[in-house]
Amino acid sequence: MQLKPAELIINEDGSIYHLNLLPEDIATTVITVGDPDRVSQVSRHFDTIEVKKGKREFHTHTGHLNGKRISVISTGIGTDNIDIVLNELDALVNIDLKTRTLKANHTSLNIIRIGTTGAIQPNIPIDTFLISKYSIGFDGLLHFYEHDNINFPEIEDEFIAHTSWDAYKARPYVLSYSEKLGELFADNRIRLGFTATNTGFYGPQQRQLRIKPSQMELMENLSTFSYNDLKLTNLEMETSGIYALAQLLGHEAVSLNCIVANRSTGEFSATPTESVDKLIELCLKKLA
Repeated sequence: MQLKPAELIINEDGSIYHLNLLPEDIATTVITVGDPDRVSQVSRHFDTIEVKKGKREFHTHTGHLNGKRISVISTGIGTDNIDIVLNELDALVNIDLKTRTLKANHTSLNIIRIGTTGAIQPNIPIDTFLISKYSIGFDGLLHFYEHDNINFPEIEDEFIAHTSWDAYKARPYVLSYSEKLGELFADNRIRLGFTATNTGFYGPQQRQLRIKPSQMELMENLSTFSYNDLKLTNLEMETSGIYALAQLLGHEAVSLNCIVANRSTGEFSATPTESVDKLIELCLKKLA
């Protein structure tokens, strides 16, 4: 099957449309970060950097650390951007960009998100680390793709009943991380968590500036939800999309979170940059 030019858009230099990358520009181990400035915060730990490219909010550095080739790419904020980044990363390794045809042999990427998050349980301290063993997505991204037997409908049903979620329209979906990468990053400094991925930072996460959120009970509903002792731990804006597309495309994915805020106590980290850098160092040590 040959993909049409309007389906797979290629730049004049042969690179993929949004990411501005050629297939040889990325490693099979890819770290994703939201903030473009965080790309250099990761790559400054590399021994060498061979690729530096960027377009819009998507910046990529590829280099080596202790002999291991690693790419780090900024996604920007939200699962809409994740839809672009994950699909185009997959295209770089599994589609022949010159002929626009699918490759016979599938390449699986290891995708590691390093991001910031806000805890919703009072017993989770700021400046600590959390790995998203499960994620529940409020974004609806999974529903735009054919999928079968990758989500957990029993947890979803319990959550919908607990929160009267019909008022929010899109059905939440629950996914799990890659067990392979989960084992790689297992560490007594990283707690396991159940992460909620929301569609925005202010109203969707019940922050009120000049507009009052329509669902003022949301935070209480999230923090009190429990399924067989599985409780929601934190809120962010990308993990569910990464888990959804990684599983559909045949890649391994895990989300590592630095707790910079606690919504239940009202605290915010006094040293968020330093805390994130410690998580980056821990991640790179595990990878290389």
